[in-house]
Amino acid sequence: MQRTANPCMPVRFRPWPPIFLIMIETLVLTDFRNHTMCRIKTHGRRNVIIIGPNGAGKTAILEALSILSGDRGMRGAQMGEIARFGGNGGFSVFATLSDETELAVSFNAGDTNRRAKIDGDNAPLVDLTAYLPMVWITPREDRLFVDSAADRRAFFDRLVASFDAMHSGRVARFTKLLSERAIALKSGRDMRWVDVLDDQIAATAVAIADARIKYAGELNYFLENCAVSVSGMIEQMLIDGRTPGDAERAYREYLGQTREIVADKMVVDGVHKSDFGVFNKKLNLPAHLTSTGQQKTALMELILAHAKLLHTRTNRRPFILLDEAVAHLDTNARAKLFSELGKSDAQVWATGLDASAFDGILDAVIVSCTDGDISNILVS
Repeated sequence: MQRTANPCMPVRFRPWPPIFLIMIETLVLTDFRNHTMCRIKTHGRRNVIIIGPNGAGKTAILEALSILSGDRGMRGAQMGEIARFGGNGGFSVFATLSDETELAVSFNAGDTNRRAKIDGDNAPLVDLTAYLPMVWITPREDRLFVDSAADRRAFFDRLVASFDAMHSGRVARFTKLLSERAIALKSGRDMRWVDVLDDQIAATAVAIADARIKYAGELNYFLENCAVSVSGMIEQMLIDGRTPGDAERAYREYLGQTREIVADKMVVDGVHKSDFGVFNKKLNLPAHLTSTGQQKTALMELILAHAKLLHTRTNRRPFILLDEAVAHLDTNARAKLFSELGKSDAQVWATGLDASAFDGILDAVIVSCTDGDISNILVS
């Protein structure tokens, strides 16, 4: 896709034809967190609302879904830590989709990783993403706009990776190359080896920056009240109109001139210090200067825009996971959120303390969760 003159400005898309909305019909957790055996039926509803007190296992259900999508999980926990305490050291997550596809992820004590199955056959974990493209937020992201740049980078890079399958690998490779460069400089290794590392670092960094800028521009197309921007040394080169090749050569030259070790540390700028900004156009303020509720509203808009972008780019309907979905939102903000969820063409799984907070949401099933015990209450 061609970048516009200002790469962070919205771009235009040609919509795909509508497709059938695939939803999860049944979800089964076994020995997962505090769930010995949990079975949820969605009854074809597009909104699945999980309510219950703190510690009841609501977030565990969303975490299981995120793992079923092929990810390591929304909390990033080690697999052995997810297995139920007092169990056999393993767990399983199983789902039946509305088109009768069966997906499963399991982990056994002593395994080094999870195992995936599609319709009963062994499959690579990455293949699950094609069936369950997901985006999620947790209470940790409620402070996204006021926390560190590193937290924002991690959050947005995860979103970028939804469209650029190589992005996460590039970010990990960049970190590894920087570490190797620091070791080489500290040990006084032959500078020809550092030259090789600098070449690889420059190429990887420009690819990362380019993917971030493209994503910001595409996301802005679907944002109404907010705008996303990217700042950083290399990102600015590209925004200013330099070609990726010119930016790579400029950054390579910078690396060649920046090889000092200060206080036993390598001091170097790059995509590992970039930041994402969110501007509230309605209030004419950066998001971090707005109230907690306004920040949560902006975060929800970002997630919904991402889901729309995912559908537009891939013609796949996403699954949206919202942990403590209505926290910090007033009545008007909740009503707007429910309206937007109704137009999202996604199956939404959300958690909350009280069902009354979700009054007004349509096409929903309420799931009551109490210490791992599940019961369904159908609503309109």
